[in-house]
Amino acid sequence: MLTQNLFLQGIYSFQGAGMEKPVPIHSELLHYVPDGVVNQTLYFRGGNSSPELIAVVLMRNGVPMRYFPIGAKSDVHVPLRVVEDIEGGTAIELHVAAPEGVTGTVVVDLGMVEH
Repeated sequence: MLTQNLFLQGIYSFQGAGMEKPVPIHSELLHYVPDGVVNQTLYFRGGNSSPELIAVVLMRNGVPMRYFPIGAKSDVHVPLRVVEDIEGGTAIELHVAAPEGVTGTVVVDLGMVEH
């Protein structure tokens, strides 16, 4: 079976709605796993231009799956040691959780493989 590398990545502006209220970052950061395929998330890299802590949230079918906190004016690299199989038909999306009213730019790079 062929393996395909996939990436959800880019640089996007955001406005916080509250740390407990993750919101979609951008429609480009949504991926539907094709039927008959298994997806695995391998790593996350991110950067935060705002003066506050934020979290990028990996959502699976609208439910939080992983949280990636990024410090104020900081960056993070997280190689995932626990890799879960995400079955075909699943929607994967990146959201951002930030204090209400905080604005900034987030850099995201989510590396995945499908087979």
